[in-house]
Amino acid sequence: MPLPSFDPAVYPAQLAAKLEYFEQAFAALGVKNTVAHASTPLHYRLRAEFRIWHDGDRLDYAMFDPEDPKVPIALDTFPPAAESICTLMPCLRDRLAASETLRRRLFQIDFLATLSGDMLVTLIYHRTLDDAWETAARQLSTDLGIQIIGRSRGQKRVLDRDHVIESFELNGRQLRYKQVEGSFTQPNGGVNRQMLAWACQQAAGIGGNLVELYCGNGNFTIALAPLFDQVLATEVSKSSVHAAQFNLAANNVKNVAIARMSSEEFSDALAGRETFTRLKDIDLDPFRHATLFVDPPRSGLDAVTLDLARSFDRILYISCNQQTLLENVTALQDTHQIAASAVFDQFPYTHHLECGLLLTRR
Repeated sequence: MPLPSFDPAVYPAQLAAKLEYFEQAFAALGVKNTVAHASTPLHYRLRAEFRIWHDGDRLDYAMFDPEDPKVPIALDTFPPAAESICTLMPCLRDRLAASETLRRRLFQIDFLATLSGDMLVTLIYHRTLDDAWETAARQLSTDLGIQIIGRSRGQKRVLDRDHVIESFELNGRQLRYKQVEGSFTQPNGGVNRQMLAWACQQAAGIGGNLVELYCGNGNFTIALAPLFDQVLATEVSKSSVHAAQFNLAANNVKNVAIARMSSEEFSDALAGRETFTRLKDIDLDPFRHATLFVDPPRSGLDAVTLDLARSFDRILYISCNQQTLLENVTALQDTHQIAASAVFDQFPYTHHLECGLLLTRR
């Protein structure tokens, strides 16, 4: 059974085809001269998940073809994964295989890496993890210089910390991010930096205030905050809000307030339809004529949030789903036009493409 093909020689043509498809899909909305931001053709993924296949005392990383899910494809390495993950994979596998305590009923391994070299590995089991497991896992963590978390049904054993710290340079600033295991983080670190730089480029010179919906761990918030007077960001996930608050402090960003609420709730609050105690210390008036930044889930903006978006003169929209982006921008066509467009190839060799649009009021 063949593995998926990851051939750097064909990557430029694949990206060109994605760009052409995007521009054709959005041509009726005035999209042209879209800037394409390429990924490195190999070793671009900072997250990777593998099933573990047992054959006696031997362990293998495995993938499965959906059309033949019972036959494993054994892996020694995985070209899309970051070099740090690829280097760790065989060493970690051999150490786990050599330990009855660590390999017994091991089901899956998840890797979370960073551009700056931090590494967290989650070992997932079909059994309860006891103190003997923790002792062996701690030794493995020390020997390999990695963070380890053990998981089984209803159980999570964190040996040291449940996150990594990412750090990279952007526009002369050294940014630091806490990225929590199990929470969303951008999988392609190099392309993420390009997304942040593009968003900052579009926001430069606008000034005033910024409203951000779906802020996650503050990935865009931290980058954009110095370009605005005040920022009000919202996020529904409690763990992401906590990470965002950590990241604000770590980057000495002091002009951002974060509210844990959905985009629908915030829309109702800004429109004056409802009041929330979570916003009791925030004056909403300065944000009624701000710039809006959104990076929604694949489902895009709901009808309530679309109505909210119409009240902003400028909208920066980052999307992981071209179809819902097209639907949303078409719905906003009566009030807004596309002033700039870009695509970001987070997932080479797939049809997926991140898109960025700057919308301005007609």
